[in-house]
Amino acid sequence: MRFFTTRMKAWCALLCLFAVFSAGVRAQQNTEVVAKNEFSEEVTTETNVPKPLVVSVLPNYYNAQDGISLNELIKRALDANQDLAAARLEIDKAKARLAQAKLRPNPTLEFEQESGRLVGNSGDGNFTVGASLPIEIYGRRDARINFAQIEIQASEAEVRNRERILTNNILTNYAEALGALREIDTLEKVLELDMQTTKFVQIRVNEGETAQLELNLLQAEVERLRSRRQLTEGKLQSSLTGLKTLAGIDFNAPLRLREQINTAILPTLPKTSEEAVDIALRSRPDLLLTRIEEQVATAGLRLVRAQSKPDVTAYTRYSQERSVIDTSIGNFPQRNRSLTFGVAIGIPIFNKNQGAKAEAEISIKQAQSRREFAERVVRGEILSAYQRYEAATQAVLILEQSAIPRSLQNVETFRRIYEIGEIKITDLIIEQRRLLDANRDLTEALTEKYRAQADLQIAMGAGGLLPEPK
Repeated sequence: MRFFTTRMKAWCALLCLFAVFSAGVRAQQNTEVVAKNEFSEEVTTETNVPKPLVVSVLPNYYNAQDGISLNELIKRALDANQDLAAARLEIDKAKARLAQAKLRPNPTLEFEQESGRLVGNSGDGNFTVGASLPIEIYGRRDARINFAQIEIQASEAEVRNRERILTNNILTNYAEALGALREIDTLEKVLELDMQTTKFVQIRVNEGETAQLELNLLQAEVERLRSRRQLTEGKLQSSLTGLKTLAGIDFNAPLRLREQINTAILPTLPKTSEEAVDIALRSRPDLLLTRIEEQVATAGLRLVRAQSKPDVTAYTRYSQERSVIDTSIGNFPQRNRSLTFGVAIGIPIFNKNQGAKAEAEISIKQAQSRREFAERVVRGEILSAYQRYEAATQAVLILEQSAIPRSLQNVETFRRIYEIGEIKITDLIIEQRRLLDANRDLTEALTEKYRAQADLQIAMGAGGLLPEPK
């Protein structure tokens, strides 16, 4: 009778394990159900599902309804990032330089008073007032204004490139956080099964049908899974802290994500890498910046050449001279007035800005080399990201359609065999670790696929809010 009671308890526990395991398999295969409620508390009509033994930590970091989305993070970062705000001030500085470049040179007003009183000729004196105005010829003013306008374009391109880099940093931390979320979910599912198995093995140990060593081995595996979950949770917290830093969120404020790595979707990619390269060459702000720098260098050379031309200054003077003529019959005062017009020309004989011209020409060559190198880098980034994306996509398909289902079947088979006492608990643990490794590989492949797709968006010039996927 005791043997029959023990067997009944064992089979009841086995049925509970199968119910939990079947629910896990259905959650693994049905991605739509997972996307809606994978990490939240599930409401089910089944009354025979036991209460979970593992308290999940995922609700602290994930909420499908109230969590923050990727675009919300990017928007907050664009609005609150102080480094980006400082970069935007460079545009205002460039506009101020343009306003200064449009100003014309100031005139010069001269006064001169001459008196002979100190040398004994009290009646002699001369008063002169004059004005001079530099005249900008050879297109100096236009060259100066053009240079300032191009600098504004360069500042705007620099800001867009910083926005692109900021978006890339957010995507990097976001992908790492999503990958950590999935790994924690996998660990908690296996940990729940192990906890249920531990209860079953404890019953068998109490009844004297199983050695205490098997229970110790299983408990050690449970603690190893707890340790692994703690380590993964630390990585998740680190990624979320990085997101808070970039988005300007208070470090003590909770941050819950809305997406999961297996359902997160980025905007649709071009069909071929050639199309992506064409888009990047037209829209990459850093590539546009290299072209603008080339224009700046060319405009600088024109400005230097214009400044090497002769300086012309127009002037006018009004003079009033007073003198006394001493004759034998007396002193006769005399006044003379004159109005003078003239032009002063500075002749560039020695200083023709030779060094400035040579420097400007070298700057043009530098800008051209940087532009050519930047175009090559863009092509390499897109080709590399496409190769990573295609490889990760194939890896995900293999793991989801072949490796994971077979590993799940193997674990289920090993559990059944273990329940009838044909294998040791170590065999079940080893097979279960293979399942964990396969799930970890799938998490890594999903994360790599998402990262490669994100890198492609960034490589094509995406910056700021990402367009909604079709």
